[in-house]
Amino acid sequence: MEIARALESLGVDVIEAGFAAASKGDFKAISAISQAVRDSVVCSLARCVPEDIEAAHQALAGAAQKRIHVFIATSPIHMEYKLHMAPDAVHEAAVRSVAQARNLCEDVEFSLEDATRSDRDFICRIVEGAIRAGATTINLPDTVGYAAVTEYGSLIRDVREHVPGADKVILSVHCHNDLGLAVANSLEGIRAGARQVECTLNGLGERAGNAPLEEIVMNLRTRQQFYGCDTRIETRHIHRASRMIVGLSGMEPAPNKPVVGANAFQHQSGIHQHGVLNNRATYEVMRPEDLGIPQGSLSLGKLSGSHALADRARQLGYELSGEALQAAFLRFKELADRKREITDKDVMALLREQRLHRDAGMQLFSFQIFSGNKMTSTATVTLEKDGETKTRAACGDGPVEACFNAVDAITGMPCSLESYNLKAVTEGQDALGEVTVRVRHGEDTMLGRGVSTDILEASCLSYLNAVNRLIAHREELARGEDASGR
Repeated sequence: MEIARALESLGVDVIEAGFAAASKGDFKAISAISQAVRDSVVCSLARCVPEDIEAAHQALAGAAQKRIHVFIATSPIHMEYKLHMAPDAVHEAAVRSVAQARNLCEDVEFSLEDATRSDRDFICRIVEGAIRAGATTINLPDTVGYAAVTEYGSLIRDVREHVPGADKVILSVHCHNDLGLAVANSLEGIRAGARQVECTLNGLGERAGNAPLEEIVMNLRTRQQFYGCDTRIETRHIHRASRMIVGLSGMEPAPNKPVVGANAFQHQSGIHQHGVLNNRATYEVMRPEDLGIPQGSLSLGKLSGSHALADRARQLGYELSGEALQAAFLRFKELADRKREITDKDVMALLREQRLHRDAGMQLFSFQIFSGNKMTSTATVTLEKDGETKTRAACGDGPVEACFNAVDAITGMPCSLESYNLKAVTEGQDALGEVTVRVRHGEDTMLGRGVSTDILEASCLSYLNAVNRLIAHREELARGEDASGR
């Protein structure tokens, strides 16, 4: 839901919210997003299987604008080894499924999975059948990131020029980054006539990822005269959305990643610095402020009030009021006692953390650690909930593991750590540390985040956040089972 709201605020045209038939969780997520999102089309994926299409239809029932996206593989290797279907059977299933979806929904997308390794004549034949059956968008994915740039452009042109009715539908591109060409292929597809790009924030996706939304958008915006196209994306929200995705996915972009990487607007060469000081356009083709990247420090301190924090948060794209404002203000005051200078990046990190800790469950009351290079680390942790405290001590191979083991001892819910990421929010010895962890308990995994000038405290907060969310998830499942009479 957090991601869906961020995408809607960003101005995304279509949100593919999940695969309704894949799991109960996906179905529930699509249904919830359908109820909440109003400005973007909400889409569910479906195989060319009647039950999949019906599940997508049901999950999208509450959407103000809805789309069913059906797909089937069309390359020889996929048809033979995955589908075990002959080309004629694939064609028949595609046409039948598009017709079924169109009877349920006016907006139907059809994808030819692994299109770039499919026979060009077969592509044209199956696209023509899908258009006749009622598809309104035709997607030609480079599913395994195989296509060369000019090759992909020629595929889009061939379909556009040789398939009857292709001028009446939207052609779409969906490129993976296995060979590092996802953005280049997507842009070449646009030059060839495609008018929809399927992409992800930060380039998340299978294997090497999908084409990154932020790079597509900024290419089109920066070189609009060349491409002759633009999007309705509100670019000033890109940085905030990107950082939110990092917090929820636990995957930090490489520092040198275009547009949203930590070094995207850093200049170390003396020649570059001299040019930028005279005119930023000498070495910057985009302005960081257009992406919502904070510039400079926040003029708030220990004596500032909650209204000043709320006003600055609003400028950074966060709405704070009521209990959320008071909770954020308490964290801000704690930070102001520890740091001499607070930047916009510090405040954004606090606000991102605050959104995850709204229903916090157990709170970290105190912790004490004994650690050194010639001793076993021991941590004593005290957690508080509803005015009651519990304290446990535990050992570990280092102070972080000792803290985590102490939390496990209190909750009685031992978890395994799957990933741990520490990032300094700003520069300097008093920098705010942001820790993101992924933990597993049984078959359930959950992300957690913590922020502090003390990286051990940030680590403990992130782990506790993940455990609290796991407990809440288990309690929700139990309530659902009770309600169903099981």
